Amino acid sequence: MSDELKTKPVAGETEFSQQVGEKAARRLHAQRHVTQTVWSGLGMMGLVGWSVAMPTLLGAALGLWLDKHYHGSHSWTLMLLAIGLGLGCFNAWHWVAREYREIHEQEENNHE
Repeated sequence: MSDELKTKPVAGETEFSQQVGEKAARRLHAQRHVTQTVWSGLGMMGLVGWSVAMPTLLGAALGLWLDKHYHGSHSWTLMLLAIGLGLGCFNAWHWVAREYREIHEQEENNHE
């Protein structure tokens, strides 16, 4: 737990009342940072969405151009669309995994 959330023990205070005070301090701290958490969560959803959508759309656009200029027996559009989607999903997974690690590192640091 961080130093700013710990309450100072008062003479004659029981262990139970100290635990209740610490719990109340944690709740107040969480309420202050709820807005930041909501906005960062929405921002992360947007980032994940765009990190999947952009490579997919770029792959499809490049595939359409290749299909138009280089006729062949296979579809460049379909192949590059799938590759773009795969790269986008990998990119999104990378971002989410990094944020997950950072959140858990912060929680561990706060509990120490």
